[in-house]
Amino acid sequence: MRKLRSEHRHILVGVLGLQGAFEKHREMLSRCGVRATIVRREDELAQVDALIIPGGESTTVNTLFDRTGLADPIKRRAQEGMPVYGTCMGMIVMARSIHGLDQPSLGLLDIEVERNAFGRQVDSFEADLDIPALVGGPLRGVFIRSPIVRSVGPGCEALCRFEDRIVMVRQGRLLGTAFHPELTPDRRIHELFLDMVGGT
Repeated sequence: MRKLRSEHRHILVGVLGLQGAFEKHREMLSRCGVRATIVRREDELAQVDALIIPGGESTTVNTLFDRTGLADPIKRRAQEGMPVYGTCMGMIVMARSIHGLDQPSLGLLDIEVERNAFGRQVDSFEADLDIPALVGGPLRGVFIRSPIVRSVGPGCEALCRFEDRIVMVRQGRLLGTAFHPELTPDRRIHELFLDMVGGT
């Protein structure tokens, strides 16, 4: 793995800590050599340079958004240019729309997603993914009740497909994956996001 870039040394990345495997993301960021903190309140969000929204359960997180009042501040910071990365559920709540459901979302990524597109928890699996944006060969993707991206709008790029289904997208300084890189030793997705935070 590559050395920490100098422009990353002073970055503070927040990991939304309302629900889901947020600690795994913090551990991954620590292995990348950057500072990370858990975000549960608006004043904590105001201190970070970027935000990761982890996997979990999207309807539960929407309820917690209502309770904490974090949805609007996250949207505002993202619209002001704060990089945001969503994994699995995180990508769902970042989407413009959710196929077949009238479920609120942050509406940051111009995509339509389909929840649980690969099946239930018992249908979880791993697969090697070819991601041209990454060097170093295939990346092992962990899929747990994962969504897929059914469509992307203008300005949103599909970065990876699995069996012709879009599982990774980028739109400006926004990133989404249907899989969980934080559950593997491979740091490349998080390093890609850190490059986005650093402006490269």
